Amino acid sequence: MARTLTIGLTGGIASGKSVVSSAFDQFGVEVIDADAVARDVVAPGTPGLDEIHAEFGADVFLADGQLDRRAMRRTIFADADARARLEAITHPRIRNSLAAARDQSDAPYCILVIPLLTKSQMRDLVDRVLVIDAPRSVQLERLQARDDIDDELAAQMIDAQDSRRARLALADDILINTGPRKDIADLAAAFHAGYLRLAHGELNELAPMHLPG
Repeated sequence: MARTLTIGLTGGIASGKSVVSSAFDQFGVEVIDADAVARDVVAPGTPGLDEIHAEFGADVFLADGQLDRRAMRRTIFADADARARLEAITHPRIRNSLAAARDQSDAPYCILVIPLLTKSQMRDLVDRVLVIDAPRSVQLERLQARDDIDDELAAQMIDAQDSRRARLALADDILINTGPRKDIADLAAAFHAGYLRLAHGELNELAPMHLPG
């Protein structure tokens, strides 16, 4: 049995990935989010959380034994070595979970939302890449408003991800998300129609699509 066509949805932090993936979800597309998987692999009682405790100590944990995400975020975005150590614990587990969920899908196509598609070396999990793009200035503004953080941490969080150039170089399709939020559903619908045709064998290849937002 042929594997389900798999679209990798990626983009910089605060580029609007969740808004776009929600639009696909509304169309009935199976959306598998790496961020949700990442939370599962470090849930209380998991080997992943135990490894984090052994590697980083109690300073990044709350009193109830759960991971203190705010403390961990500040630690890893200020220290590239710490970030690499965390990723060595989480990325293999995330990759395995995403691959398993993809292989269980019987939908015409599914979407894997993977923010660090390049750095995490998960490109081989997907057949095609849709990049949600926004200028750095837009990312900074959205990120500070969303997370209530200062300029320095927001910049560190953006810089820790794949560069905008690297993401765009990887893209088969690009959705530029700088317009009103209400337009996202229409833009996502255009991609959805193309992906369905590709999944159903009506097209052998889909011409690259670059849709402004």
